[in-house]
Amino acid sequence: MPSGKLEVLLVSSKGLEDSDFLCNMDPYVIVTCRTQEQSSSVASGQGSEPEWNETFVFSVTGDVAEINLKIIDKDTFSRDDFIGEATIPLEPLFIEGSLPPTVYNVVKDQKYCGEIKVGLTFTPEVSDE
Repeated sequence: MPSGKLEVLLVSSKGLEDSDFLCNMDPYVIVTCRTQEQSSSVASGQGSEPEWNETFVFSVTGDVAEINLKIIDKDTFSRDDFIGEATIPLEPLFIEGSLPPTVYNVVKDQKYCGEIKVGLTFTPEVSDE
């Protein structure tokens, strides 16, 4: 499996199920690549169509088959709500090197509940062999 740097461009999301009844959701995303985890900023008041345009960098070693994106609604007075998640296989990325921002389905309890747009870039490590 390839080693190197994985860049995840978190663009936006749309069609999310709004979990807040009184006001707009304040969604954020937790991006997980094996044991590494990073969180986006909170898209305050952007509801079911948030935009982030944030880049996260992970170092990839060994066999990383996928990344996982969990969309969470930040709540002030109660527990944050899990909205849904997307799992993106990395095999096509390792072949292509980069994937333009692509829309992936967001699911919760195996039901479609919106989509998330993510771009991926992989920079292989150059070994000094």
